[in-house]
Amino acid sequence: MPRLFTALEVPPLIGMKLSTLRGGLPGARWIDVENYHITLSFIGDIDDGLARDVAEALDGIRRPIVDIVVDGLDAFGGSRPKSVYARVLPNPALMELQAVQERLLRRLGVPIENRQYTPHITLARLRSEATARLTADWLALRGGGRLSFTAERFVLYSSRDSVGGGPYIVEEAYELQHREEATLR
Repeated sequence: MPRLFTALEVPPLIGMKLSTLRGGLPGARWIDVENYHITLSFIGDIDDGLARDVAEALDGIRRPIVDIVVDGLDAFGGSRPKSVYARVLPNPALMELQAVQERLLRRLGVPIENRQYTPHITLARLRSEATARLTADWLALRGGGRLSFTAERFVLYSSRDSVGGGPYIVEEAYELQHREEATLR
């Protein structure tokens, strides 16, 4: 059974800039730059038949390209952080693309997580020794600056069960429409 999710790819130049934020957290497992992405919908482990149905249904999504702004760092996990991530500012095009996908996946019978969608790029997973050193100061020192790019497609990724995520394989890619195309349909 493949483990699937949809995401926006992070361009290599943006990934390289984000990779300069690494360091200073002993015990952190830093994500490989080529595995940086912005998850849209986690699909999980599904059988091959449902995977084909998902891939085919995603091909029917017609949404405009998405402008992405990466702004600062944060951590998931509250007082016991589990990961460090680059914040992606929500915008209508991004949030609508994610919502359209979740509605489609629900109709196909894919169980969807019931937590609020927070767009982000995971940079590191934290072990306990890294958690102890993660402070607001560490985040502030490395979290300055703003990066932006335009996502012109979303992808269906598969992953293998591994520690820290990856490697991720692009199973299908779905082009987003330039604004002129979107208004013509």
